[in-house]
Amino acid sequence: MAVPEARTLSSPQPFGSLWRFEWRFNERRGKFAVVRKCIKKDSGIEFAAKFMRKRRKGQDCRMEIIHEIAVLELAQDNPWVINLHEVYETASEMILVLEYAAGGEIFDQCVADREEAFKEKDVQRLMRQILEGVHFLHTHDVVHLDLKPQNILLTSESPLGDIKIVDFGLSRILKNSEELREIMGTPEYVAPEILSYDPISMATDMWSIGVLTYVMLTGISPFLGNDKQETFLNISQMNLSYSEEEFDVLSESAHDFIRTLLVKKPEDRATAEECLKHPWLTQSSIQEPSFRMEKALEEANALQEGHSVPEINSDTDKSETEESIVTEELIVVTSYTLGQCRQSEKEKMEQKAISKRFKFEEPLLQEIPGEFIY
Repeated sequence: MAVPEARTLSSPQPFGSLWRFEWRFNERRGKFAVVRKCIKKDSGIEFAAKFMRKRRKGQDCRMEIIHEIAVLELAQDNPWVINLHEVYETASEMILVLEYAAGGEIFDQCVADREEAFKEKDVQRLMRQILEGVHFLHTHDVVHLDLKPQNILLTSESPLGDIKIVDFGLSRILKNSEELREIMGTPEYVAPEILSYDPISMATDMWSIGVLTYVMLTGISPFLGNDKQETFLNISQMNLSYSEEEFDVLSESAHDFIRTLLVKKPEDRATAEECLKHPWLTQSSIQEPSFRMEKALEEANALQEGHSVPEINSDTDKSETEESIVTEELIVVTSYTLGQCRQSEKEKMEQKAISKRFKFEEPLLQEIPGEFIY
């Protein structure tokens, strides 16, 4: 990928002469970067300045930063990728002046109480945008490799804005003739092929999108273990559950969407283009909750009113039970485990009303750019 054109090279004017920082407490630090909210003095427009050290643990990482700049330049016309405004360079740092996403990370909504968290219709809209952005990247041979709630920002929090994909520090350019094998990513989101050191592909991003969708819809991290090793084991053995309470109120179409992505073999996963054509994202309105839940509510109301439940419901129960058994057998054969999501004994003893929340561990690579966090 070519180095960006002139506007992303060092400015002849010092950064401080053109910009001011609004609030010191807006600063956020990653391992090798600091992000601060700043305002352009002549226009008053808000931006985010990402200060990135050129030397990390004694190594020159300037070309890695140039790579990130080049990816942002490539995607400058895509509405779902954060916009790069300017780049400055000092003796020790490169400063990326980026579009300011006032809504912050979608992570905050993912871990909020379910009443305040994303609704399914919100996730449908945001996921369409994420997939359109990822599809654009994939068609230009760019694989992100670190898609997670901290790297998806919102333009506004209330009303709920649009998404912006950020942090391309781990991204790679993939050509058909080349094969890439690396251990990289964030533990809860890495695909099975990364753990088995098999070739990385665009499908590696699609696994992460499957996990991301699960998290956005339920607030639960599907493969999280008590430590990295247990998390990796859960991913390798496909130990996840679609039977959580949170899943019962979601549409069957949402279930199916996730199942097309959390597939162990990369070649069997849906592509970004295929996902955009999935009924869950193409339907004009959100599907009703699964028939099982709807039927249960009808039965409860009928019993409360002293009415008998229609016989057709019993037939449906039997049919669904048989279908469930067959489905479970098929899933077990393909190395899935339909058990409870992994949780510690302590968590199991806590009140059921308290949802599992997930912890985000450090990315696997030691030499990576800092998180893009507002």
